[in-house]
Amino acid sequence: MLAQINIKDFAIIDDISIDFKEGLTVLTGETGAGKSIIIDAIQLLAGARASVEFVRHKAEQANIEGIFFIDEPDHHVYEVLNQFDLPVDEEGSIILQRQITAKGKSICRVNGKLITLGILKEIGQTIIDIHSQHETQSLMQSEKHIQLLDQFDQTTIQESMQSYDELFGEYSRLKQRFKDLSENEQEIAQRIDLLKFQLSELQEIKLEVGEDEQLEEERHKLANFERIYDGLQTTYYSLYGENKGLDFLGHAMTSLEQLEDVDETFRSLSEQLKSNFYAIEELSFDLRNRLDEMEFQPDRLNEIEKRLHEINRLKRKYGKSVEEIVNMMIHMEEELEQLENKDTHLQALEKQIIEVEKDTLMEAEQLHRIRTSISQKLKTAIQQELMDLYLEKASFNVSFSTVSGDVRWKDSSVKLLKNGMDQVQFMISTNPGEPEKPLQKVASGGEISRIMLALKRIFSEHQNVTSVIFDEVDTGVSGRVAQAIAQKIHDISKQSQVLCITHLPQVAAMSDQHLLIEKDQDNKSTTTNVKQLSQNEAVEEIGRMISGTEVTDTTKQHAEELIQQAKSVKS
Repeated sequence: MLAQINIKDFAIIDDISIDFKEGLTVLTGETGAGKSIIIDAIQLLAGARASVEFVRHKAEQANIEGIFFIDEPDHHVYEVLNQFDLPVDEEGSIILQRQITAKGKSICRVNGKLITLGILKEIGQTIIDIHSQHETQSLMQSEKHIQLLDQFDQTTIQESMQSYDELFGEYSRLKQRFKDLSENEQEIAQRIDLLKFQLSELQEIKLEVGEDEQLEEERHKLANFERIYDGLQTTYYSLYGENKGLDFLGHAMTSLEQLEDVDETFRSLSEQLKSNFYAIEELSFDLRNRLDEMEFQPDRLNEIEKRLHEINRLKRKYGKSVEEIVNMMIHMEEELEQLENKDTHLQALEKQIIEVEKDTLMEAEQLHRIRTSISQKLKTAIQQELMDLYLEKASFNVSFSTVSGDVRWKDSSVKLLKNGMDQVQFMISTNPGEPEKPLQKVASGGEISRIMLALKRIFSEHQNVTSVIFDEVDTGVSGRVAQAIAQKIHDISKQSQVLCITHLPQVAAMSDQHLLIEKDQDNKSTTTNVKQLSQNEAVEEIGRMISGTEVTDTTKQHAEELIQQAKSVKS
């Protein structure tokens, strides 16, 4: 949920901080008070394009900060954060920040780290869903409808979708390989020449895995020859010779042996000393042998330096390690063999593609059957929602089509796509006898509002968006329709936090939090303020929404009735 937003020097907002609650929060106020400006600020946090016009007059920059709390550890936003290596707070808070300077520069941050506008948009779309009369985002974008349909019954379609995804990945890879091998003879010839040159260069040096590490170790020893020799020699002559370590240990061993017949307890000490003496004596012999074997080889050091220089030169060109270069050589040899014998490989690839295409098409058909079944369930669910919103004569449907391609299916040729072979579009007719049209072709603003709410009511359970924002989507309705809209908005708030700008008293009465947006003006400036209303203040405001400027006892009573009715519906 959006827990808090801080806005400074933004449009007519000087400096405000708003704490939001779970459930339904309504924002009301006179036209022009700045309600939509707050939504504009949230849109900027979701990645909308900025303008210098947003910066308050005479200010250097506008600042917006939103603090979100995400309770679900498997929420999609964490995948996006990990994808871009962005910091994640252990408590599940995500802080989005946006700065717009008076010179037009836009700065975006998430949890304090600078990011691009594109990344901010990806993050914002996973946690914020904004709907207005003019912008209804994914619900009105036909290319998103297939995702919404799949999300509606993800459990049923998930296994088949995963199987298709694996097959389509293999199918796409094989087709791309076939295309690369069969197109542009000149590029292939150039690639063969390059591979031969690179392989010749790599084979000539005869690399062995781990060779560089062994050479580095040997070089280190040769570079420290004198230090090693002196250390061994000092150690050896400290142990071996007259009046040296072993000589003194020998005297000690003899003295202790003479005490064995005096006291039995000295026998074990004597044996211990003898064991240590012989071990140190053996060590001294090993030191002597190492000294005899040591020979300074300046030529060998030069050979190692040259060899390491060659290996490092190849590392800069081909890989970070000898192992990586050797693996690259194996792939180069395989690619060269394929390119030089491309006709044979093309025939084999073609057979593979035909086989994988059959399996992929079968899985695409299965997806189509599942989606057709799901679409009937969705149609029934949406139809009920439309009836609840007094659009009982409206009809909703899911249209399926395919893109023309090179894969034979039934009596046509289709193209296999990332999500199958289906193109999905939501269709609607609001009046009997009229043909069903795509959602975006529905003309009436009031109808769009209700259709969108019906769809949002169904999909809010599956989209996992944390904050849904409605900006005056209830314009153009009244009476029983207004009451139905109020109830649908509240139903959505059970699944996601909802922020709603409204002029309908029915919607305001249904709120869990009521914020009043007011505009203060004097001769020098105009400022927007936000006030959280108490229960009595909410009655006054809803009364004003019912009657206009003058709030009478009758309108207050009506407002109280609306609130009580709303409480009854919510309970």
